[in-house]
Amino acid sequence: MSEYTAPAQGLDAVEVPEPGAVTIVVPTFNESANIRQLLHRITESVPARLPCEVLFVDDSTDDTPEVIREAAQDCPFPVAVLHREEPLGGLGGAVVEGLKAAASEWIVVMDGDCQHPPSLVPDLVATGERANAGLVVASRYIEGGSRAGLAGGYRVAVSRGATWLAKALFPCRLRGISDPMSGFFAIRRSAVTADVLQPLGYKILLELAVRSRPRQVAEVPFVFQDRFAGESKSTAQEGFRFLRHLAGLRTASPAARMVGFGLIGASGFVPNLVGLWALTALGMHYLPAEILANQLGVAWNFLLIEHLLFRDRRAHRRWWARLGRFALLANADLVLRIPLIALLVGRLGIGVLPATALALVMTFVLRFVGTEALVYLPRRRGSRARRAV
Repeated sequence: MSEYTAPAQGLDAVEVPEPGAVTIVVPTFNESANIRQLLHRITESVPARLPCEVLFVDDSTDDTPEVIREAAQDCPFPVAVLHREEPLGGLGGAVVEGLKAAASEWIVVMDGDCQHPPSLVPDLVATGERANAGLVVASRYIEGGSRAGLAGGYRVAVSRGATWLAKALFPCRLRGISDPMSGFFAIRRSAVTADVLQPLGYKILLELAVRSRPRQVAEVPFVFQDRFAGESKSTAQEGFRFLRHLAGLRTASPAARMVGFGLIGASGFVPNLVGLWALTALGMHYLPAEILANQLGVAWNFLLIEHLLFRDRRAHRRWWARLGRFALLANADLVLRIPLIALLVGRLGIGVLPATALALVMTFVLRFVGTEALVYLPRRRGSRARRAV
């Protein structure tokens, strides 16, 4: 990760001498054609009475960092670029890095494609001060706002659908936020704990509101403008990342994770049965076919659990270690269930169907607890240290 800071016009310092009243954080990915226009608009829009600094957090593979350095020389405010060699978390991850590096009490997050008007920056900060809010969202969906810059009916429909889905899944956390998909907002540095954020993709406001929502939220209307240059970063791949992000946020609590674990386990019956049908149709005996088909269900469940339930815990072990432990637990479930049913029927006198249902519930809970504890929880460093001694 490299950093460059341009001095304020007329100054010889190479570092930002004093924190500005507002830090404008701009995540960028190949936006070189927009940089000069964006900095020009900020220069024209942000009054001198509101000292500001601009921090670009850049994941580009083009010459965007060099263009920022050149354009910064003509700016009357400090401009810095933080280039990330590894774009963890996408543009949302870039914003988190910017939140950590910002020096001001107020941080305004905006896109680098000129679709967010810098003229609204003073209003965002002033509204936050007047309302004593920790978060001020620039919304397209309140009176005075517009989504005019969204190109085509398809993008409008996708945006509205994503907004509806997010608000349906998080009615409490998103109360008072009409536009959780907005990438334009102001937040007090004291109101957010950047370390708890785990962004995936570019919907950083949704991540912030769900995991670290300030108590007081205000909104300001804004007109979403046309992109100045370049192409939109909204792709089908980003759409899938957004859905994964929603699933990860929704299953953050243990109870929600258990429900998700059960639904994923139930979905595993589909590849299991399809595999069993295919193998027996090829002439394989049903017993080895059942064992092999069960592995298809295990692989299916593992992939979904990896990406939907425990995405944030995959760094604790290598993928093959996680897969091996998960497969061992899933197959142990089969071995454990049969003697458990026999015990419930033979010793306790429970009927076969109730005993089977009870065994399924018991082994499900054990498998969930075992998966979380043995596959995805981090290793205990203390025990390692004791063994080393």
